[in-house]
Amino acid sequence: MTVPENSMRKYKPSAPLFGSGRFYLDALALVVPVMLQSLVTSLVSLVDNFMVAGLGDEKMAAVNVANQLNFVFFVLVNVSCMAGGIYLSQHRGAKNEEGMRQAFRFKLLASTAISAAYIAACLAIPEELLGLMLSGNAASAEISREGAAYLRIVSLSFVPIAISSATGSAYREIGQAKAPLLFSSTAALVNTFFNWVLIYGSLGAPRLEIAGAAIATDIARAVELAAFLAWTKWKRPAFAFRPSRLFALDRRLFAEILRKSGMIFFSETAWVVSETIIAALYNGRGGPETVAGMAAGWTIANLFFLIFGAIHTATAVIVGSTLGAGRLDEARAKARWISSGAVALGAMGGLLAAVSTALVPIVFGNLSLEARVLTRGLVFLIGAYLPLWALLNAQFAISRSGGDTAMGFFVDVGGTYALFVPAAFALAAWTSVGPVALFGIAKISDIGKAAIARWWLGKERWVRNLAAPSGPDSGATDPGGATDPGGA
Repeated sequence: MTVPENSMRKYKPSAPLFGSGRFYLDALALVVPVMLQSLVTSLVSLVDNFMVAGLGDEKMAAVNVANQLNFVFFVLVNVSCMAGGIYLSQHRGAKNEEGMRQAFRFKLLASTAISAAYIAACLAIPEELLGLMLSGNAASAEISREGAAYLRIVSLSFVPIAISSATGSAYREIGQAKAPLLFSSTAALVNTFFNWVLIYGSLGAPRLEIAGAAIATDIARAVELAAFLAWTKWKRPAFAFRPSRLFALDRRLFAEILRKSGMIFFSETAWVVSETIIAALYNGRGGPETVAGMAAGWTIANLFFLIFGAIHTATAVIVGSTLGAGRLDEARAKARWISSGAVALGAMGGLLAAVSTALVPIVFGNLSLEARVLTRGLVFLIGAYLPLWALLNAQFAISRSGGDTAMGFFVDVGGTYALFVPAAFALAAWTSVGPVALFGIAKISDIGKAAIARWWLGKERWVRNLAAPSGPDSGATDPGGATDPGGA
């Protein structure tokens, strides 16, 4: 009697390291709109910073410290969308439209609740929040005052951002990425236009400076939300439902998503807190030129971080849908190909990042020389780390595509708080290294995280069909009928 191969082994990387050209072309067809959307957003951020940089180091520092805080909000909203997206992708693979609608409800409710809480904090204690990011900075009081005015106005955009993020990510998870690209591009153009009008008082408008930048963001996000709502009402995608049915919840599935996503929320929150901590540490190593220079560097780097969203989208759709359809060996092979492709994509991004430093004197010529030197150094450093970070993003995306949220908790949070954060504090307290070196040395810890993540993925806790009728913790089967030990 021949024993099916699936029943004989745990996972071994028997698949080729790289997939076929057709596999990557299909993946690119899926993620290019996502990357273009992120590119448009990042370019608009670059234009925003270019316009604000014309107001000087201090005002650019104020806007960017506020946006460092807003980064926490964006990550939490993205995590809520990611958590619901795991289930939306798998229910799509299982052709379960009600499951898709329930996952979309989760995205909307969770992201909107996060927005409401953050708005309350921004309106009540903006200067206190900004002060946490500027401890030790020579211009802390001035930057906090300017940043608080910006934060109060821009907080009006947070609920539209949450709803648009939930809806746009849902379209991407069903393989329809063109509409989110179009709407985000439109919003970006609106934002750029009103920045030009309101920051400097063009076309007879009042010169509002950084308050004008905040108002421009509010207008653009309102336009984006209106476009998403109109498109969804017209197209009625499989995940859509009537607004009156928003609270028609499947409590069992919601509890399951919360249980599975709890570790994602915790690990991503812990990560973004660690990034905020190190930002506060390097912000304190100088005056407004330090904050402005590092912020400008991150603005350029965001042009290349678009590969991370592409990796997560490709993994959620390709691996998640394959798992949801019960084709577990195929999902194993595709996960391996995505990981290898991610490293190659990160290497190409790193080379482009190094080349992009030639733009610093052009785009940020209004900043001080000290700020521009920091900007170039940070972009070079980030380019060197991009292949490693692309691999880490692929590893975490693979684990989450099958509901293994524990890896992110133990590997990411454990590595961050056992190595990265202590190293950053030690460097800040006992050395005089500059802000770029402080960040770069502390980030060496990511090499250990990638090694542990590779070992963890080999345990195959992610090889599960979450959409199987018997429940997310049951063994799943391949089409051949053999019980796959990876789901045990």
